[in-house]
Formats: sequence, C-alpha cells, structure tokens
Amino acid sequence: MTDFSLIETMRYEPEAGFVRLGLHLARLTRSARRLCFSGAAAAEARLREAVSDAEGALRVRLTLDRQGVISVTTAPFAPLLADALWRVRIASTRLDSSDRLLRMKTTRRGVYEAARNEFSSAEADEVLLFNERGEVCEGTITSIFLDEGHGVLKTPPIACGLLAGVLRTELICQRRARVARLSAADLRRGRLYVGNSLRGLIRAELVV
Repeated sequence: MTDFSLIETMRYEPEAGFVRLGLHLARLTRSARRLCFSGAAAAEARLREAVSDAEGALRVRLTLDRQGVISVTTAPFAPLLADALWRVRIASTRLDSSDRLLRMKTTRRGVYEAARNEFSSAEADEVLLFNERGEVCEGTITSIFLDEGHGVLKTPPIACGLLAGVLRTELICQRRARVARLSAADLRRGRLYVGNSLRGLIRAELVV
C-alpha cells in the first residue's frame, strides 16, 4: 500500500516552542527511511515557517507523502483541565499484531475509525484497542499507561501491534514507564492513564 502519508501532530507554545520536537522529527525520519519516503529533512523548516507569526498555543499537524510533499496545518490549542477524567471503553475491533505499519503514525486510520465509531462521544472520550490475542495495545489517538502503585507506569510493548507514541517514548527514556504486556483484567487493577504528545497524560476511567 502506498496511498497514505506519515503524520506528526504536536503542540506549539510561543514561549517554549514545539513540545518534544526532537522526538517527533526522529520518529518521522525513522518511518520515512523504513518506507522509502523522501523529504523528511525539510520537516523542521516547514514547521517553523508555519508558526512564525503565532501568538498563542497551536495544534500543529504535518503530513509527508511518498513523493516528499509536506503539508502543515495549524489550529488553536486549548489544554484540558488539570483534573480532566476521560471515560474509556474497549472496542470489539481488533488490531493485527503482525501489521508493522501500526508502529508508524500514518493516514491509514481505518481500524482506529472503526473502533471510535463503536461508541458515541457521549459514551466514551476514548476507545481502547486490543490485538488478536486479547492483549492491550492503544487508544484510537492515545497510548495506554497503567499505574499499579510502584512508581513506574506500565505501557504495552510495540510487538503487540501499536504506535511508537512520542509521549510513550519520552516516558520510557525518562524511566517513568516500562513496557509490559497487559490484559483487560490488568486495567482494573491500577490507575489508568491515556496520553499523547499533544495533550500529555490524562487520567482515565474504564467504563464497562
């Protein structure tokens, strides 16, 4: 399949700049190399050009296609409240752990859209996906983290079939998270979080 683009979605703050920019560019470059996409080297310049006159926080979305064409769009960003609690549900849609493209952030989002569409926005703020073996993988737009009270979060390994999320990578590198296979039962044994680079960690409540 070649009819997709790579995506990076990040937050820009006028005083601090792009949040986790280095990790976003590293993931984009790595994915582009593996898929033989050209043009990743121009991404940082295009991002900085897009926010050159920004006066407030922005959600910034960059896409890179196989021909090396980069597109950058921006929109105002409003952070969640510090005590935000997202209601999450488990989708019947399953991820295929052998699909290596799941490890990269792309516009090929059919499986995530199918999972999201299983519940209305009134029923769930986020929907969690498992793989064909019943292992916890990720949310439709977030990585999953579990706090069992030991000081280090658990997050599913890439081998389960999930995106190498930028926030996830940062927390692992900081030794604030470690990889561990998780089941549905595990999610009820600790404090659950979902999160991404745009919004950070979000407290979550599993609704059944």
